[in-house]
Amino acid sequence: MLTITGKTKLLGIIGYPVEHSLSPVMHNAAISHLGLDYLYVPFPVNPDNLETAIAGLATLGVLGFNVTIPHKQAIIPYLSEVTATATMVGAVNTIWKGENGWKGTNTDIDGFLSPLKRLQRDWRKITPIILGHGGAARAVVVALAQLGCPTIGVVGRDQDKLGQFQQSWQNTDLTAHLTLHSWDELPRLIETTDLLINTTPIGMSPNIDASPIDATLFTKMNQKAIVYDLIYNPNPTQLLQDAQQQGIMIIDGLEMLIEQGAVALALWLQQPVPVDIMTQALRHYLNL
Repeated sequence: MLTITGKTKLLGIIGYPVEHSLSPVMHNAAISHLGLDYLYVPFPVNPDNLETAIAGLATLGVLGFNVTIPHKQAIIPYLSEVTATATMVGAVNTIWKGENGWKGTNTDIDGFLSPLKRLQRDWRKITPIILGHGGAARAVVVALAQLGCPTIGVVGRDQDKLGQFQQSWQNTDLTAHLTLHSWDELPRLIETTDLLINTTPIGMSPNIDASPIDATLFTKMNQKAIVYDLIYNPNPTQLLQDAQQQGIMIIDGLEMLIEQGAVALALWLQQPVPVDIMTQALRHYLNL
């Protein structure tokens, strides 16, 4: 039984809405396992109150917190320091208290790469295709470049937003890595890619029967390819079920969620954290 006292140290997550967040489940499970006097709390923060909320968290003595939609970009001007990785992505998801104010980084990259790094693949010969061009896609682009992929394809339905996405990388080293494609090019692209990544919300609960691409396209895909869906609920998504039926390797978003959270928690606690306990807690909570 968790006992909360005046000495209990606070961690948390801000978002709007934030009621759906699974972070409290996995973080409090890890904290309890470690026997530490910490508590991880979800804080709903309306976008209009972001600046006030950040000051309030400091006043209350919160030691660190995660950031989710819609604050990942909006919070940056209120931070005293942002890591180079988070600056490259253009979004922050993990914040901790420094000597001169809040500092921010992005652990989504670590989370995304975790299951890929265990695979025996020469990533310098892999040409990934990313579905979507939002904030999640930005973290994936940076992660794949770190992995060594020479060319990274991004597929989008909105040509204007796709152009803005490309323009946003103009002053970075990643411009040379990117190739942008319209959605109707997917049938051709899927025949040549070895790694397909869904960063769109299509297929997320409650729309569990939806998929960003037609199931028949997987019959054209290399049998040694990987399909990676950042969505973790449902598990697996329709996209992953369709790929798996063709014998293609799949990766769901649950490990990314856990690993990015583990990196953040280790940063706050300044010690290793039990990833297995975090995984067990989430799988139990989600009835997986």
